[in-house]
Amino acid sequence: MGMGTGYLLVVEDDLDILKFLETTLTFRGYRVVTARNGREGLDAVRRERPALVIADIMMPQLDGFGLVHRLRIEPRTRGIPVIFITATYVAPEDIEFALNIGVTRFIQKPVDMEKFLETITELLKQGESAAMEPLKEVSFYLGYRKRLEAKFIEKEKQITRDEHLLETSSGGEGQSLHASLRRTTAERDELKLLLDQVYQQLEKLGGSQ
Repeated sequence: MGMGTGYLLVVEDDLDILKFLETTLTFRGYRVVTARNGREGLDAVRRERPALVIADIMMPQLDGFGLVHRLRIEPRTRGIPVIFITATYVAPEDIEFALNIGVTRFIQKPVDMEKFLETITELLKQGESAAMEPLKEVSFYLGYRKRLEAKFIEKEKQITRDEHLLETSSGGEGQSLHASLRRTTAERDELKLLLDQVYQQLEKLGGSQ
């Protein structure tokens, strides 16, 4: 596999995507361990060090940004390559922040599997990258807050738009909008929880400006 007995850690809260990635990578001969959020991912890393981490960004409890930050502040895990896959954080500012905190590659959903598998092969052949210095805690949380606030505003606008469309919709279209509204509201609420945690961390660090 290019890195001895190392395994691929896939961290994704969408069960269908998680199972698809696990099945595809296992079929290709990789040893795969899965986790449903960043906290489970960190637990897996503590049990056994992976050769590569593949993670979604938007996840409950601990998202992809938080996961990568914790990997990078630990010297033992600082050099592990990380691939982000996401459908939500795709703005240039999101990608820049991801690279600044130590993400190795950034892939947008829906995933082009051929390019995705090529990227995995490339990173495993390269091995661990030179350990970059992690961002200072305040710098990380200030940047993290900016990204979360931007996504929170986007979700609020989407909720308002869906609610307006629901007033004039009917039948199958209405069912689809209801499903979209439920999903977006859950994502908005998750972002609010993450933002509250970030505000608390910045207050502790004295960097809430």
